[in-house]
Amino acid sequence: MDFWYYSLIAGVIGLVFAVYLTLKVMKESRGTKEVDEISRAIEIGAIAFLMREYKTLIWFVAIVAIVLGVALEPKGWVACAYLMGTVLSVTAGYVGMRVGTRANCRTVTAVVKSLNNGLRVAFMSGAVMGLTTVSLGLIGLSLVYIIWNGEHSDISNVMVGFGFGASSIALFARVGGGIYTKGADVGSDLVGK
Repeated sequence: MDFWYYSLIAGVIGLVFAVYLTLKVMKESRGTKEVDEISRAIEIGAIAFLMREYKTLIWFVAIVAIVLGVALEPKGWVACAYLMGTVLSVTAGYVGMRVGTRANCRTVTAVVKSLNNGLRVAFMSGAVMGLTTVSLGLIGLSLVYIIWNGEHSDISNVMVGFGFGASSIALFARVGGGIYTKGADVGSDLVGK
């Protein structure tokens, strides 16, 4: 068995553990009605932002994929790996946002019981994003290697295409998320005055 299969298995194990942590966090109490309403409003706003950002990114991803498909050897394969990286990065971002926003009210409610409970819920929900990102990265790179290694000797370009796809989505999510957060801060300051 090739060593790439071990990394694929490790990625799957990481995803299974992320699902386990998600289920554990979701079993926690959502708290009072007021806390739940505020948490749902935050979740709706965050997911709406994320979906809008992803719709805008489709154009960027399409243009870059076409350029990579035409410009780099092996033709088309780098673009396929790039698209695979973008899809996995979008998936990781969506999962992280979903679990993070749903864990907000649960963390607040757990802190009321004890600081330790609140930290436990917060760390578990944060670990979901980390595990999902790393696991999908491992799975993606393993699949790129397994699928394309026998076909082409220039596997390094294909792997770089995968990494570029994942990184480009992460970059836009980071920059766009910072702008969204700053806008929310300014809005809350204006409402408070």
